Amino acid sequence: MKQQSHRRLIRTALVASLLGSLGVAIPPASAADAPTPGINPAPTAKDWADISKLPDWSGVWLPDRKHVNAPFAGKAVPPWNEKAAKYIAEQQALEKAGKPNNIYIDCLPEGMPSFVVMTLNSSEFLFTPGRVTLLNEFDGNRTRRIYTDGRPHPEDPDLTFNGHSIGKWEGDTLVVDTVGIHPQTYIPIGQAVGIPNNGDVHIIERIHLVEKDRLNIDLEVHAPHVLREPWKITKSFLRSRERRDDIVEASCRQGDFYARVDPKTGNHVWVEIPKEAGGAPLPTARALDR
Repeated sequence: MKQQSHRRLIRTALVASLLGSLGVAIPPASAADAPTPGINPAPTAKDWADISKLPDWSGVWLPDRKHVNAPFAGKAVPPWNEKAAKYIAEQQALEKAGKPNNIYIDCLPEGMPSFVVMTLNSSEFLFTPGRVTLLNEFDGNRTRRIYTDGRPHPEDPDLTFNGHSIGKWEGDTLVVDTVGIHPQTYIPIGQAVGIPNNGDVHIIERIHLVEKDRLNIDLEVHAPHVLREPWKITKSFLRSRERRDDIVEASCRQGDFYARVDPKTGNHVWVEIPKEAGGAPLPTARALDR
């Protein structure tokens, strides 16, 4: 877009120069002549009608832990480069020794590709004009926005945990391209084993129904600083329409607090659970004595 605007300005300048040389009066430039910035237009009735033509991904999707291509089984292990493989072996040794190095800490978002690969919870897809929104029960309904309105990635995207995702439909398959992911987010093979992607990660997904109530997300993860080649992995989900499986609110920090009533004000408040020097919460009776 910026290149097009630049070329437009050059053409305008050349035309102005030519007209000036011919003695033609040129009115001063106005704000109305400036390129129109990118906007999100209001959806039309046709935009909403077109959604009915998309595949039916309604309902709640639960990860199939028994799927033949479940993460980390056989060929699904990431193709680490030499340096990363050494680091992963060290993490595996710590886990085996009973001293796991939990890679998801302080309630920070897991980020991509963990958002898909590691989830054990319900997911839900929402279709609106120009966008597919993916909700996940991972800690407080974490959200991904996949733009399908034809926009490109920003030239210099702000880095986020889930990155900037754009998608296009190829038949009944949504092809998603994601960049702009924090270098601190992990390429994982478990809760306690993984390595930060270390930058320049690029993820391509193909999301599609393989059966009426089975949906696959095929990922191709490019992480040039830790992988010697792209990591291809499939996460399979089964549809449920049972209300008992609906997404619920969750917060990983809630477990760090007691629900109490302030004796001074009568207000219902959250009181942080005291912890021992090593970080373990004190037993309830001892904590309440404080």
